[in-house]
Amino acid sequence: MLTGWRLALSKLFIIPQRYVLAVMALLAVANAYTMRVCLNLAITQMVKKTSSSHASVSADYDPLICQDQNVALTNSSDARSFYGTSRADAQLFEWSEATQGLILGSFYYGYVLTHIPGGMLAERYGGKWVLGGGLLSTAICTIITPITVKMGGATAIFILRVIEGFGEGPTMPALMAMLSKWAPKAERARFGAIVFGGAQIGNIAGSYFSGLIMYNGSWENVFYMFGGLGLLWFVLWSLLCYSTPNTHPFISDSEKKFLNQNVDALIHTYAKRLDPIPWKALLRSVPLWALIIAGIGHDWGYFTMVTDLPKYMTDVLKFNIKSTGMLSALPFVAMWIASFFFGLICDFCVKRGYHSIRNARKIYTTIAATGPGICIIMASYSGCDTTLAVFWFIFAMTLMGAYYSGMKINPLDISPNYAGTTTAMVNGIAAISGIISPYLIGLLTPNSTLEQWRIAFWVCLGVLVFTNVIYILFARGEQLWWDDVKVHGYPEGWKYGDLPTRQNDSEGQKTENIEKDKK
Repeated sequence: MLTGWRLALSKLFIIPQRYVLAVMALLAVANAYTMRVCLNLAITQMVKKTSSSHASVSADYDPLICQDQNVALTNSSDARSFYGTSRADAQLFEWSEATQGLILGSFYYGYVLTHIPGGMLAERYGGKWVLGGGLLSTAICTIITPITVKMGGATAIFILRVIEGFGEGPTMPALMAMLSKWAPKAERARFGAIVFGGAQIGNIAGSYFSGLIMYNGSWENVFYMFGGLGLLWFVLWSLLCYSTPNTHPFISDSEKKFLNQNVDALIHTYAKRLDPIPWKALLRSVPLWALIIAGIGHDWGYFTMVTDLPKYMTDVLKFNIKSTGMLSALPFVAMWIASFFFGLICDFCVKRGYHSIRNARKIYTTIAATGPGICIIMASYSGCDTTLAVFWFIFAMTLMGAYYSGMKINPLDISPNYAGTTTAMVNGIAAISGIISPYLIGLLTPNSTLEQWRIAFWVCLGVLVFTNVIYILFARGEQLWWDDVKVHGYPEGWKYGDLPTRQNDSEGQKTENIEKDKK
């Protein structure tokens, strides 16, 4: 009876379940990013603008101070027209640039701490509820943000954002653990483009709709809307998605057979139980540390754009909040589209043998690191030419779309069996950039002048180039020995003892475990 019900239900789903998962994972990442970044734009309307050291200097005498794009703020009605209603009505908080930097970076304190535990839980129990529960808690925190900040000010929102980070920390490790069970090798770049493109959708929606909402209403509504969408996603995720193909109740037999024959992690898992995480090898793995360092560079550049671009457009280029929302979204539209283009080209070249997977990861990571770094420098030297500056920001994020065919999916290459843990290490350590970069930019730009921002962008370029060079030298594109020591054996010169393995499972017990997983 149950088998017949599942068979009938599987026939209703024309789209393969791995692509249903990919779309829902895309929406998971999109929701995660909207809830993460909505504060970046909202904070420009939550903070009272105090006179800075350059405020008394006329732009006529200082070329590094840009003119307001639409109006001179001479009275409250002009302020309402320029900034939107929330700017005139709800300037509540007197926070310095450094304090704002701490608040914007507070999310990543929690985010860093739950990466590795989240990855381990996802590998042990499956990614569905690890991911779902984390985003559910983030959605609830997002909804209560307005009342929290009004009651407790900077301290309260700092703590709340740390808690949000706890919830979102397992997002990428859990997704990577699930993708390692759902994405065939020949489709990895495509899956990476689809799933991680959700980050760009989140940034686009978070920027554009936040600006639109605040121009016509209150900043509080931003948190209510994106938190509510997070709750809706959780309901759909609970009903439609499962951790592995073999635990999915209505996947077709043909797709299940295809995945079990073409996904390395499934072949491994159902041939034998996974060994404990080989920590002593992971911590000594040079390719893994090269990937972590590349992640630090990516996150530094990415968080500089995501977290601080709205402030740059508002404080330096003097766009109004509606224009800031729209123009902050455009670079991420470009990045999203470009990520699909780079993914298709990468898969095509790998299939045709034009380059190896290892070289593919290095090529696309280099495009995504050095290109954007140079572009944001060019934007800073565009001065107050807003059209040219926006062009360079868009071009920067277009090139950054190559990351998803580069280092972002590299954990699936080097460690298909421990993709959740390795992704947790990469994303968790790299996310320290999200703590450092907003605060450092706040220190470097106390008056938000173009000259101060130019220094911040040069620092960003230096980080991107340095980390990319390390990745080029030491990155790998094939499964590393410690991911399956029983197949690859120990490398010559290994002197740190045997890796932990499971020795006590009989063949009968293994078969029983397989059958349980399939039911």
